Amino acid sequence: MAPIKDNLSAVLYGINDMRLEQRPIPVPKDNQVLLQMEVVGICGSDVHYLTTGCCGPFVVKEPMVIGHEASGTVVEVGKNVKNLKPGDRVAIEPGVPCRYCTYCKTGKYHLCKDLFFCATPPDDGNLSRYYVHDADFCWKLPSNMSLEEGAIMEPLSVGVHACKRAGIKVGDVCLIAGAGPIGLVTLLSAKAMGASKIVITDIMDVKLNMAKQLGADHALKIDRNMTEEQIVKKVHELLGEEPNVTFDCTGIESSVRICVAAAGLAGVVVLVGMGKVEMTLPLGSALIREVDVRGTFRYVNDYPTSIELVSTGRINVKPLITHHFTLEESVKAFEVAKTQEGNPIKILIHANPNWKRS
Repeated sequence: MAPIKDNLSAVLYGINDMRLEQRPIPVPKDNQVLLQMEVVGICGSDVHYLTTGCCGPFVVKEPMVIGHEASGTVVEVGKNVKNLKPGDRVAIEPGVPCRYCTYCKTGKYHLCKDLFFCATPPDDGNLSRYYVHDADFCWKLPSNMSLEEGAIMEPLSVGVHACKRAGIKVGDVCLIAGAGPIGLVTLLSAKAMGASKIVITDIMDVKLNMAKQLGADHALKIDRNMTEEQIVKKVHELLGEEPNVTFDCTGIESSVRICVAAAGLAGVVVLVGMGKVEMTLPLGSALIREVDVRGTFRYVNDYPTSIELVSTGRINVKPLITHHFTLEESVKAFEVAKTQEGNPIKILIHANPNWKRS
């Protein structure tokens, strides 16, 4: 392989301080692959790091390459890599665990305390020309899937994991609070897994219209003057019954309260959005209704499921993709993500310099 010299990378130095700079070409270890990065999506957490310097407990203290929703093409493999070869197109699962702790050994590797995660301080992300990653967390894409779809496997896996935590099955009736990207992938996942009726809520018509296009049975616009009781009553009226599964995809306390209050007897509430550490919730009524409240954190063993759902046509993620930029346009792309100009859902940055706009 000819020597590689261009590793242009998007590096976050501080609040609203993103710079494009050349970084050294990484060298894969024995169990890693060197990837030519192809497509990197912008996540809400990336925007938080840019605008506030932190996301939850994670704080940017040193310059950090941004980006973790990604796909790439293998260009070099470590000597112990057996599952991939140069030329393979992969979706990159950004979290790599230690593989040895109790959580890893019991199949909950996403809870590993020594987890490396792209673009979570202090770990660099992959919005760059080239990047190395552990081969067993690179998932080969079927021939009928694009690299753009490959990058969407990261947010889709969040929705898939939320639905697995909920135990979604054929005939379930659901409420999804929030029609942002995560609410929409949760909607797609729930439909694919058999949910029969879904109502989704948001404060913006454009988001609700997209939710309807993606299969929501009902789209409820929330007026800021509506009380929680009024919203719960409207959800029940639209569905014709109480939902047995509710998802909060906002992290907003009032939204979580509504999800708990709206759930039917022996229902399940799944918390997907990250919000305040402490909230006041109607747990007394949840107790006597035997409502389960379940947390979610990213995903675990969900990339294969997500790829299968897309490659077989049960989920179509293409409508989520609204904006395209080159790596050189990364600052502009993040500005669109910050301002929401043009109502973006999923903004993709193309790291391969050979990509051409269609």
